[in-house]
Amino acid sequence: MPPSIDMLTAEAAPAVDVPATAEPAARPLPAMPQAFAQFSLEGKVAVVTGGAQGLGFAMAESLCSAGLKAIAILDLRPDVGEAACASLTKVHGTPAQFFAVDVTAYDAVARIMDDIVAKFGSIDILLNSAGVVENIPAEDYSYERFKRVIDINLNGSFVCAQLAGKKMIEAGTGGSIILVGSMSGSIVNWPQPQIAYNASKAGVIHMMKTFAAEWARFGIRCNSISPGYMHTGLLSSFEPALVQSWFDKTPMKRMGEPKELQGVAVWLASGASSFCTGSDIVVDGGYTAL
Repeated sequence: MPPSIDMLTAEAAPAVDVPATAEPAARPLPAMPQAFAQFSLEGKVAVVTGGAQGLGFAMAESLCSAGLKAIAILDLRPDVGEAACASLTKVHGTPAQFFAVDVTAYDAVARIMDDIVAKFGSIDILLNSAGVVENIPAEDYSYERFKRVIDINLNGSFVCAQLAGKKMIEAGTGGSIILVGSMSGSIVNWPQPQIAYNASKAGVIHMMKTFAAEWARFGIRCNSISPGYMHTGLLSSFEPALVQSWFDKTPMKRMGEPKELQGVAVWLASGASSFCTGSDIVVDGGYTAL
């Protein structure tokens, strides 16, 4: 091949002694400990509804592991709730208290929020995970059952977010409110019929965005986590063929594990997401990408 211009120039030029140059200074490594420090929840008090088991408990564990000052678990079953709090304290050293309550009972939830502030000093984080799902064809869905799902999933989320938000506003220190939506709030699951659940979760996501817009002036960030099909205790109640159809429609060809919500829960609760509000974080293995 013909010589390049650089080769011709090098051959024609006289030899010249070129002084050795110093090696370029190595770029410093990122200050990872400082970056990780943004995820710390030290000094913060969290309230987790539906946190006695399942996805709620998994996310409660992750918040405790990030250094919470204290955590309050709100759920219906005292036996499961007390056991969850005992586990959180034993494993993570986090003071934990259980409150048995129906999240749709406004006055009862209001009293509990008062008690939490009186005991722990503040409410800095709310993670609202309480919810129910039913698979009933739309033409057969009774109005009473439809209202019940809406009441727990949507109205209960409003009750808890509003009352926790009021405490944050009174304290004047801001906070993070995380509502648990679902990919069902963005798409219609198929083939199972769940019109009430889908409608409720779409409402939760849009309500979250409205809270975010209204409460940004108070330094309160509001976001949601929307899981896809997750591997929980409910899985055994579904027909194997239906579960297989979920695998087939998910690009990752599997269900999510509860622990796979932990990172995003800590991120949204912490200062690491300080410029994130009004966002719905979908964790679904790619299901809604298709």
